Amino acid sequence: SLAAAEGLLQPVESDIIDAAVPALLRDPENRWFAVSQRMRTIMYNPETVDPAELSTYEQLADPMWNGRLCLRPATHIYTISLVGSLIADLGEEEAERIVSGWGANNPQYIDSDTRILETIAAGGCDVGITNHYYLARELSEDPNFPVRPFWANQGEGERGVFRNISGVGVTAAALNVENAVRLIEWMVTDGQAADETGIPGGNFEFPVNPEAASHPIIAEFGEFVINPLPLADYGGVQETAVAILERSGYGF
Repeated sequence: SLAAAEGLLQPVESDIIDAAVPALLRDPENRWFAVSQRMRTIMYNPETVDPAELSTYEQLADPMWNGRLCLRPATHIYTISLVGSLIADLGEEEAERIVSGWGANNPQYIDSDTRILETIAAGGCDVGITNHYYLARELSEDPNFPVRPFWANQGEGERGVFRNISGVGVTAAALNVENAVRLIEWMVTDGQAADETGIPGGNFEFPVNPEAASHPIIAEFGEFVINPLPLADYGGVQETAVAILERSGYGF
């Protein structure tokens, strides 16, 4: 969305793309389109955490999690985008209260989702926040990997789990627009395959095309509700998210 706002992408007209990509997963002016979906959610060690203790991102600010969390540092875009979603949904003041609570719980700051999961598995912390596909990668190598996903914010009246995307667009200066559009059309149709021949399947991400199946490993993670806030609403609050992280005591 930031590239579109800077005029770096051009609008695309395609009935194939229109039919394959839901409105929530595209730019309102058709300058970019999602090709796969990644959920950033809660991960836990089932030996030390009862999933009934888990509920929302904001609940991880509760003192019960003091010394038990593994989180990405403030400088990473994964953290910035998640905080941006809190701002967009809950407002700046409440987002800062939550982020301050995370920081007050003395988490281990680990700049790798893979290492967060490995630390949880080794007993170094009980709960973390990672993108779902990192766990799927671990499970593809070791089906007994001892970490489980918990879909955040799924209770009645809750907003749903935070979604990010892998996206694509045609640059404003593109020399071969027709072929670029054909490539995007493939990405959101045949390229949605659930195995390694597809864009989502090859990285254990969720497809954007409602007709496409998910990889069996992530299908086992169960059904969940996704936050319906339009993706474009997150980009405009990233600077505010950085400011909140800087003043809240959250680690860098």
